[in-house]
Amino acid sequence: MLMSQIGFGVKFGNWRCYASSSSSSSSSSSVTQSEDAVHDVNGRFSQRQHIRLGLPSKGRMATDTTELLKNCQLSVKQVNPRQYVAQIPELSNFEVWFQRPKDIVRKLVSGDLDLGIVGLDTFTEYGQGNEDLIIVHEALAYGDCRLSLAIPQYGIFENINSLEELAKMPQWTQSKPLRIATGFTYLGPKFMKDNGLKHVTFSTADGALEAAPAMGIADAILDLVSSGTTLRENNLKEIEGGTVLESQAVLVASRKSLVQRKGVLDTTHEILERLESHLRAIGQFTVTANMRGKSDREVAERVVSHPSLCGLQGPTVSPVFGPDGEVKHYAIVICVPKKALYKSMKLLRAIGGSGVLVSPLTYIFDEETPRWRQLLSTLGM
Repeated sequence: MLMSQIGFGVKFGNWRCYASSSSSSSSSSSVTQSEDAVHDVNGRFSQRQHIRLGLPSKGRMATDTTELLKNCQLSVKQVNPRQYVAQIPELSNFEVWFQRPKDIVRKLVSGDLDLGIVGLDTFTEYGQGNEDLIIVHEALAYGDCRLSLAIPQYGIFENINSLEELAKMPQWTQSKPLRIATGFTYLGPKFMKDNGLKHVTFSTADGALEAAPAMGIADAILDLVSSGTTLRENNLKEIEGGTVLESQAVLVASRKSLVQRKGVLDTTHEILERLESHLRAIGQFTVTANMRGKSDREVAERVVSHPSLCGLQGPTVSPVFGPDGEVKHYAIVICVPKKALYKSMKLLRAIGGSGVLVSPLTYIFDEETPRWRQLLSTLGM
């Protein structure tokens, strides 16, 4: 049976051991603390004038985040690289605060930030299901990784290849539980409970977790995995059913800020529209070709007879006027994914296209972004 003392136990060096929980006391305490934090800052929440966006302060996530914003014409301007506050000139009454990812989530809950960009893993771990936190955009297309359980490739685990097989091992008892090293003290116990693993304890460390099984400190680890190379180099393996979540960068917000603070919803709309238009355009190319034909309709029919040449909504067909003013060719313009570019170019040639021009797309704006409509629905608007 899972015990109810998460985060409490004996500390060995940099390692702290604690038991997984089946009760709701810890989560209830966490929610109460979060609610108290919001009440404590009500004065600051109402008095603060600037809209605040929290961004990761260090590492690859920080670099990729500022690069994405720059590509969306939302360049972050810092007077001094050591300062934790910056601006995005394109957004009025707006501040950027550089924080540790977990602190971004915490400060969204406390009301010190209105928006944030973090990994889904961080958001889920430190948000802990708080209803005030909303995911505005769930797929910013960088920071890809997964939170996975990994076990040794050797010893008693050599023939264990799934979570189900791991759970059925007779070794795990109340007095001798499966020991898992992880930094995810909320998601780890929750995942094990949801999957019916009863005899489990957890330990956490400041350093690399991959060494824990070899040192005898833990039987398995629960950690973020990108390529899996580090696991293999340390004789560890992922198992079927052992992935807690797939993660990437997400745009998140405080529901309270979106509903109550002036300008936050409108600014979120603009950020979301810029993000969606750019992300949708990634990997898309505009293809222009001249095609001989009797009329624009005849040329259009020839193009749309091949579904791969229809673009987003269909081809644009325009007359090309020769030196004598006569129209013998028509220019067609379509949008083509990068992976289909060469195939589409060959197909255009086959149906009479020539002078094919290709250029990358930067933005694709819809009439309205689907995620904006979803956000309004989530807010009950």
